[in-house]
Order: sequence, then C-alpha cells, then structure tokens
Amino acid sequence: MSDNTTTNLIIIPWGSLPDEILTNIFVFLPIKSIIICTSVSKAWKSLIKNPTFISTHLHHSLNKNQNLLFFRLRSQNQKEFYALHNEDDADFTQHARFDFHAPDLYPHNRHCRVVGTCNGLLFLSSVFHADNSLCLWNPCVGKLLKLPSPNFTDATHGRFHASNGFGFDPKTKDYKVIRVVTLLESLGLEKNRPQVEIYTLSTGQWRMLRTDLAPICALFQHDPQTFINGALHWVAFRVRNNYFHNFVLVFDLGEEAFHEILLPEFPGHMGLMPGSVSVYRNSIAFFRKDNDFLHIWAMKEYGVVSSWTKVFSLPLSNLDFFGASDSIQRALGFRRNGEVILKLDGGRLISLDLETGEFKDLRIMGYKKTIVDYHVESLVLLDKAANSEDTY
Repeated sequence: MSDNTTTNLIIIPWGSLPDEILTNIFVFLPIKSIIICTSVSKAWKSLIKNPTFISTHLHHSLNKNQNLLFFRLRSQNQKEFYALHNEDDADFTQHARFDFHAPDLYPHNRHCRVVGTCNGLLFLSSVFHADNSLCLWNPCVGKLLKLPSPNFTDATHGRFHASNGFGFDPKTKDYKVIRVVTLLESLGLEKNRPQVEIYTLSTGQWRMLRTDLAPICALFQHDPQTFINGALHWVAFRVRNNYFHNFVLVFDLGEEAFHEILLPEFPGHMGLMPGSVSVYRNSIAFFRKDNDFLHIWAMKEYGVVSSWTKVFSLPLSNLDFFGASDSIQRALGFRRNGEVILKLDGGRLISLDLETGEFKDLRIMGYKKTIVDYHVESLVLLDKAANSEDTY
C-alpha cells in the first residue's frame, strides 16, 4: 500500500518574523547568544537594544528563579575578578567569571570599590574620592559607563566624606546613584545636615537635593549600603547632649525622601556603634561586632522596629571549622535561603544556617575586599554608548 499523503511545509524566513515572536524567542536565550544576535542584522540589533526589550528581558530573568550570588574575589596571582555562583547547585558551582580592567578609570586595578549591585549592574567608585571616578558596569554585556564628575569635589568644597548608594527607582523605572556628603571643614554633628546629590541614568546628569530634606546626621565613610524595597539603607549617627545616637538612615528612591529606622537596643551602650545592614529575605539585618562576638539581628517585618530579633551571637575566635581552628573576620551577607555568609581570617568563605547552627564550606577563598550580593543577568546598559573599552 502506497502513501500518497503529501505534506506541505511553509518556510518562514527569520527576517520576516514579527517582533513579538522574536522577543519571545530572544528572552529565553543565554546572554552571550543574545549579544551574538545583535550582529545578525540591523533589525535584530535594533530590537534587542530597544529599552522595551531590555526591560522585558530583565523581567523574565527576575522571574526565572535563577539564584545567582555575586562575589568579588582575588586569584592566586593577586588579580581581582568577579564570579557568579549558582546556589541552587549543591556544589555551589561557578556560573560565570568576569575580569575587570579599566586602566583609564582605576590604574593597576587597585583603587576600585564595589558600592552596590542592582539588576545586573555594578556601581563602582574610586577608593580615593578625590579621583571622582564613578562608573556603572554590566559585566554580562561588557558595558562600562563612566559617570560625569559630581558636584562635590575636593576642588569645589574642600575636605569631605561621601557615602554612596545605588539602586532602581520603581516609580520612574530609572537607576539612581546617591551621594550623601559630609563637609569636614564646617563639621558640626549636632547641627549640620549632609549634602545630597543624585545621578539618574536616564538623564546622565547630577542634581542637588534640597538641603533641608536631609536629617541632621553623619554616615560612617565607606560603610556598605543596602538596597531593598526601593530604598537605600546606611548605618548613621548623630550627637545629642554629648551622646551618640545610632540608627539606619533610609532614602526612598521613588519619593526622594529620607526616613529613619531605629536599631535594636543595646543596654549600656552610649557611644558610636559601628555595624552594617544587609538584605535579609524581604527585610534587613544588622551585623555588630564587639570584642568577643558577632551579633546578628533580623528585622522580621520590614520597617517595624519592634520586630528586631536577635537571631544569633557567634564567638569570633577559637572555633573549629571543618577540623581546623579559625576566627571569624566579618559577615558578608545572606544567601536567599537565609544562611549568613561569613569570611574567616584565613580567607575561607563559609555559610551558617541560623536555625540549625550548621556550617557549610563554600569552597571559595575571599580576601579583604570580598563582597557578596544577589545577582541577575541582564541587558541593562546595552542601549547606552560605552565610554570605556568593552570588557565582554
């Protein structure tokens, strides 16, 4: 018996596919493949570099539940590099690695600080603020964007301390860099307000915030910032009646307004209280070290001071980690499952389950400048003209 059935195949050229179909295909591709697609045709390049597609791709990446942690590390030859690790993998395998080299911005790759990360972007600043070298870097697409010189420099205002922050404004769908500047020539901790300037990626310009909108306070220079729930967080302090009052300074990027969150009470402590805030699930945590212990507090309900809960106090020294005695240098941050990542004096990174008290060796070696943060692969900055060499 013969088969007389004829099948008619309709071949549709890729170039004639509607943008909606191409978009649905592109968002499922790896970042490297999407970058390659920009070289196929002018139409594809225009579609992929369109801000609408970049936003669609980011939304897809955020909902993909790909749990990546970003690390700033150093190799055996003392060269800095950046790595993404997949924490869904039991072996915590490395997902990607990036080298950073921008000789015009940071000679010898030795004077760069990672201030914060958001939606795949890293905000970098010079260790020495007199250099005024600030930039945004997306390692996945190899775009480095140097920011224009800010309003406050040593040349214009004399000596000052600047605490930086970086995040995404959900209200305007824009990225913002915030500089909270404390002028040292006329420093008065009981009366002076910091100066605040804001850079927005969409305009590419700095502008000043009204001075009276900032509270009377000062920030610990170079302390890490934390971005969550559309707001930036720093540990700040003020002086009243010769006593130091410590609190979390919060800047809402959408409203461009400050407010404060009280820290947990530490009976008998009246002086400066160095510490840091970190993202903890959908809220924040506070790390504080004294002479003997690392204290970890979690705000179980964001913004509700009464929900501060002490979740762990850990001895700093003489601990047995996996058969070797070592000491804890500092807490770096949290994994998405709630485990805190700690750096030991020897450089080894471990994680601690706050509920069971169990430790895990992440098999990663850190160093003095090691940081950790959540990360998502994105195309942000792809539509911007890079003003430094590509690093892709």
